[in-house]
Amino acid sequence: MRNWRYLVYALAVIVFTTLPFYTGVYLLNVAGYILIFMTLTLTWDMLLRSGQISFGVYGFFGVGAYTAVITFLDASIHPLFSILLGGIFAGFLALVIGLFVLQLRALYFAIVTLALGGIFMVVARNIPELTGGPEGRVLPSTIFDGDPTKTYWLILAVAVLTVIISILFEKSRVHFAVTSIRDDEIVARSSGINVFKYLVFLFAVTSAIQGLAGGVYGHIYGFASPEGSFSLTCTLLPMAMALLGGIYTTLGPVLGAILLGSISELLKLLMPYGHLLVYGIIIIVVILFFPRGIVGTLGKRFEKKR
Repeated sequence: MRNWRYLVYALAVIVFTTLPFYTGVYLLNVAGYILIFMTLTLTWDMLLRSGQISFGVYGFFGVGAYTAVITFLDASIHPLFSILLGGIFAGFLALVIGLFVLQLRALYFAIVTLALGGIFMVVARNIPELTGGPEGRVLPSTIFDGDPTKTYWLILAVAVLTVIISILFEKSRVHFAVTSIRDDEIVARSSGINVFKYLVFLFAVTSAIQGLAGGVYGHIYGFASPEGSFSLTCTLLPMAMALLGGIYTTLGPVLGAILLGSISELLKLLMPYGHLLVYGIIIIVVILFFPRGIVGTLGKRFEKKR
C-alpha cells in the first residue's frame, strides 16, 4: 500500500512537471491555482493532525503576500528572496501568536484563528503608507516577467516541497506526539510529551508554508490587497479539499485539491457568485456521509478485502 502511494506521488510529479510542454496558458494557470491550494490544504491538515482546527490560513497567506510585495518594492529585494521572507515572517508571527493562543483548545482556538485573519486585514487597511491602504500595493511587473512556464514551475516547487514535508512529518516523532495529543491530551502529558511545545512548533511551520504560498501568489499576480490577499476562500476551500480527499494523510489533501480544484474552476464559470455555497454543501455532505474522505473510505474497504 505504501509503495502504491509513492508511485502515485511520482506519477503526479511527472505529469505536473511536464504539463507546460503539452498544454496552453489557461490550463497552466488553472494547474497553478490548484497547486497553491494543494499547499494550503496540506498545511491545514498537518495542524489538524494535532486535533486543532485552524481558520487562520487566509490570515498567514495574506501576511506572506504583503511581506513579499512590500520588501520587493521598498527594499528592492530579489523576488525569490522576498517570497522566502514572506514565509519566514508569517512563521515568526505565528510563533509569537501561538505562545498565547495555543493555550486555547478546540472551538476557542478555531474562533481566535478566524479572528486573526480579520485583524490582519484591518491592519493592512489602516497603514496606507506601508500597505497602500484599501487599494493595496501593486508591483511594476510580475515575477519572471509573467512567463507562465517559469511561474508555474515556481508554484510546483513550493507544492512539492510541502508534500515532502508532509511525508517526512508522517514518519517523524512529531507525528506520533501530535497524534497522541489529538487522541487524548491528558494521556500524552502523563507520558512526558510537551504538548504546548509541539503545538507551537507545528503552528509556526504550517503558517510559514502558508506565508510562502502567499508570497508566491503576490508576485505571480503582481499585487497585494486586503480583499484579495485576505480572502476567506483560502480557508474554506482547503478545508473542503482536505475533507473530500481524506484528513490525517498526505494523499488525501493532494487528491482532494486536484478534484475539488478542478470542480471549483468549473463552478466559477457556471456560478460566479455562488461557488462558495457549493463548497459549504460539499463540506456538510462529506462530514455526514464520508467522514474519512475518499482515501480513508477506499483504504478501509481495501483493508477489509485483504
